[in-house]
Amino acid sequence: MSTSKYDINCYIGSMLSEFLKDYLPIIIFLIIALGISCAFIVINLILSPNQPDPEKLSAYECGFEPFEDSRTEFDVRFYLVAILFIIFDLEIAFLFPWAISLGNIGLLGFSSMMIFLFILTVGFVYEWKKGALDWE
Repeated sequence: MSTSKYDINCYIGSMLSEFLKDYLPIIIFLIIALGISCAFIVINLILSPNQPDPEKLSAYECGFEPFEDSRTEFDVRFYLVAILFIIFDLEIAFLFPWAISLGNIGLLGFSSMMIFLFILTVGFVYEWKKGALDWE
């Protein structure tokens, strides 16, 4: 029994048809999203005012004027705020899986998370009292 080119083409055509049937909504969604994104960019370029003032054209770097020399002292408060953000961001990252599995981990898991939150709260209050969060 031999297969003809017509049978192979029908088989490939049916496979392609099944593929398009499965992925056609995703392809249409991507085309619409790309079209809307391009339309927004074009509309913005056409309708937006293009009259920048010197304040908009000035460089902005970490809350103070940019400097020429890379050895100029940098205010440590920016680093401190960044570190505090990372600490409390990680705290939230630990809270989500803990909250989901709270029913399975029992009293030991609850108490260990409360100790963790207490230590972080003590650290936050210490930083607050030291004035790390105050801007002059």
